[in-house]
Amino acid sequence: MTKKENSSSKLGSIYHKFAKRNINYFTSSSRALPNFIIIGAVRCGTTSLYQNICEHPNVISAKQDEIGFFDSNFHLGLEWYKSFFPKNDEIEKLKEETGFGITGEDTPFYFWNKLSCDRILKTIPNCKLIVILRNPVNRAYSNYQLSVRNGKEDLSFEEVIGIEKKQLSNDGIYLDDEINLEKFKHPRSNLIKGWYYEQLKIWIEKFSDEQILIISTEDLENNPQETMNTVFDFLELPKYKMKKFQKLKFVKYKNMDDNIKQELFEYFKPKNEKLFSLINKKFKWDDDIEN
Repeated sequence: MTKKENSSSKLGSIYHKFAKRNINYFTSSSRALPNFIIIGAVRCGTTSLYQNICEHPNVISAKQDEIGFFDSNFHLGLEWYKSFFPKNDEIEKLKEETGFGITGEDTPFYFWNKLSCDRILKTIPNCKLIVILRNPVNRAYSNYQLSVRNGKEDLSFEEVIGIEKKQLSNDGIYLDDEINLEKFKHPRSNLIKGWYYEQLKIWIEKFSDEQILIISTEDLENNPQETMNTVFDFLELPKYKMKKFQKLKFVKYKNMDDNIKQELFEYFKPKNEKLFSLINKKFKWDDDIEN
């Protein structure tokens, strides 16, 4: 790094810590670390799930959605991260009044990042992790549609899938026995982000079964209260009847072509079976491909 780049990096760090976080940064030493983190997956409803959790009266939300500390913002330091969370005395007051009090965050980009996993394990070893997974066929199409809306994609879905399939077939996703993170950062990563087994395995190898909850997007949509009861039980929160179920970042777009849908169904079938074997649970994705 040149002196100019180093100076620019330092100025950027100062800006993020003092200008953007202001008083919260100066009080960060008295603030809590998260009790739970929704770590993934992308385009599976992590934001909606987080907002549903935060409706619970015993949960205090973070100041921002998708903080991204343990991957892209780790250089800003732990005090910067803590500035997004409630003060310890706020949590203690809630505990005194109700018997329970927790906080947490959601950053789905942690899911494929082994470095994020290692950092969380070292920083918050007792943290509970929540994973929400969507039928990977629908997830891939949603990811593609987002790229189209953002002006980052002008090819058809069929063309994009063909390109990525060829790339994955030629190169795979491993580099020196580690998952190549650049594959997930690639603009055309519609398929690979649905390789859930490879991503989830990173976390299962480091955290205990009691620390990881895995649910599906479809269960949250079709059985919202029942699914949230499972989440609340996992977080050791009192039972709570939801007032409003959130479905955020929802956008309508044209239906997927039946032929490409069937092609992707066959493509993901063995990968899904591998996932189900790992988690000892099977989601009804065979019946849940969108029309």
